[in-house]
Formats: sequence, structure tokens, C-alpha cells
Amino acid sequence: MRRGSWKIRIFIGLAIVAFAFIQRCNNKEENPYTGRVQTIDMTAEQEIAIGLQSAPEMAQQHGGLYPDERLQSFVDAIGTKLINNSIARETPYKYDFHLLADDRTINAFALPGGQIFITYALFSKLNEAQLAGVLGHEIGHVIGRHSAERIAESSFWRTVSMGASVGADAGGIVGSIGQNTLLKNGRGDELESDELGVLFMIRSGYEPREMIKVMEILRDAAGPNRTPEFQSTHPDPENRIQKIKEAIQKYEGRE
Repeated sequence: MRRGSWKIRIFIGLAIVAFAFIQRCNNKEENPYTGRVQTIDMTAEQEIAIGLQSAPEMAQQHGGLYPDERLQSFVDAIGTKLINNSIARETPYKYDFHLLADDRTINAFALPGGQIFITYALFSKLNEAQLAGVLGHEIGHVIGRHSAERIAESSFWRTVSMGASVGADAGGIVGSIGQNTLLKNGRGDELESDELGVLFMIRSGYEPREMIKVMEILRDAAGPNRTPEFQSTHPDPENRIQKIKEAIQKYEGRE
């Protein structure tokens, strides 16, 4: 009985893993805005709904919105300018730009579907072109569907881990492999968004080299010991500068 039970577990585990891989293959699609093939298991409408549902909570975690409506409007105007001068205007996403009251955490981030946030702590260190670079980068995350891709990949690895646990008690090892894969994809997402941000800056009439200065601001804000929140979720700014320079050279000749 024990041997038979063990064989059944192996069979069920392999079936679960096979299902995960088949489902992953069926969820492959080409992003029409970046040309990259991604694993996506939700529609643009679902991305928008997730972003809208999560936005109030994210704002609350950072002290709500910054109370100066004039600065809120300024952030919105820069974001809208970037949208109107880029491929972003052709997407189905609903873009909203939010200046958060948090004056201590240096960060900017995007939710699925177009909800984009920047803390006052980061905003206060930027000129207009640098702000455009940060917002352009976050628009790149939305267009790149990076959150949707991470959600799909997380779901895939959870299913694989479940199959490994059932079949061979190896769920922890497989889960670790999946986590490492997600981290690598995350770094690629940031570089893709940097490149898109440079392109959006150029098309909106901003000096793209200001994006390099943004990286220097983030690096300097970290100091010798402290890591700002932005850097904890993004690759080291120093490592991104060369890629930004390459993107500037790539797109300036086309414009």
C-alpha cells in the first residue's frame, strides 16, 4: 500500500506540474506596445480594476495625497503630456498620477492599469524634466504590463510548488527557484521601463540626460548606509546609467 500510495503521489504531482506548464504556454502573448512575448493571464480591464481597487490603500500607506492641489495638478500635467506624446495614448489603460504626502520615503511606483504614484520626498528633489523621467519610467511599467506578468509568473510557480510538494516534498526548493526567477524578471522590467522613459522624454521635448541625474539623485539619497525604498525595489542606480545612455543614443537619432 505504501509503495502504491507513493506512486499515486508522484503521478498526481507530475500532473499538477504538467498542468502548470501547459497553462503557462497557453497564456503567452505578444505585448503590442513593446513587442515582447510575456506570460499574462488577465485582461487590460482586469489590470485597471486591480489598480483602481488598490490605489486608496497604497495612498493611505504613504500618508494620503499631498495637500497642495497646485502641485498635484503639476504632476498630473507632466504625466498627461507624456501620455499624449507617446504610444501610451493608444493603450486601454486609465492613467492617474498621484503625489503622495510621504516626505521621508524616496519612492515612485505604478499599479496595474495606470495608477502612478510619487512621494513628495522624491518629488521635492526633482526638476520638471527629472520628474518627467520618473513618471515616464512608471508609465513604462504600465505599458510593459510588468505587474500582470509578475502575477502570472507567481501563480505558475505556486502551482509548480504545489505539484512538487505532492509528488516529492520538494515544494520549498522549487519555490525558491521561482522566487529567483521573479527577481531576475524584475530587474529586466526596470531596464525596459528606463528605456521607455527615455523615449517618452524625448518625444515630449525633455532633455533625456536628466534621467541620468535622477539616478545620481537616488544614489546620493541612499548615502553610505541607508537604502531608499526606491532602490530596494529597483536595480542599483549606478548599474542603470549605462543602459540609459545607450537608450538616449538609440532614440535621439530617430527623433
